[in-house]
Amino acid sequence: MKKLSWIFGVTVGLLGVSNEASAQLDSKGAIGARFGSAQGITYRHTLSNDRALEGLLSIQSNSNYRRFRVVGLYEYYRPISGGFNWYYGFGGGLGSYKEKDKTIDGKRVEYDSELALSIDGIIGIEYNIPETPFQVSLDVKPYFDFLQSSTIKLIDPIGFSFRYKF
Repeated sequence: MKKLSWIFGVTVGLLGVSNEASAQLDSKGAIGARFGSAQGITYRHTLSNDRALEGLLSIQSNSNYRRFRVVGLYEYYRPISGGFNWYYGFGGGLGSYKEKDKTIDGKRVEYDSELALSIDGIIGIEYNIPETPFQVSLDVKPYFDFLQSSTIKLIDPIGFSFRYKF
């Protein structure tokens, strides 16, 4: 609970910081790969010089389950300095979740795929590499999963993205 309060306080504090200047999203779109607990494709569409829509298509798999998700996020960008921006946003996700089949006491137990539905947030930092059309970002994308275990994932969804801007 202490960690949740700290994260909430930092997020509210950052959102409350007034920035007269706005981040300059210098491309109409950016596409790339996202790595972390889930791997996938990221696409960002710029709406204005400080706002964007981001779509994520990700696959997450471990020894117990497989998860496929499509997430849409509305993001706000704020400048730091040089080619650095920080951003935050919110959205939702839809996908499927399947617990992997197991053998218990010599009997094979098969599980059906289930619907995955979530409310997602994101907060991170990005760097636009000078003189190139590339950018890198590091973020945390907490989400509340409605259906499987109705849990909040706060730190697990840390991601690193590499994008090509066009």
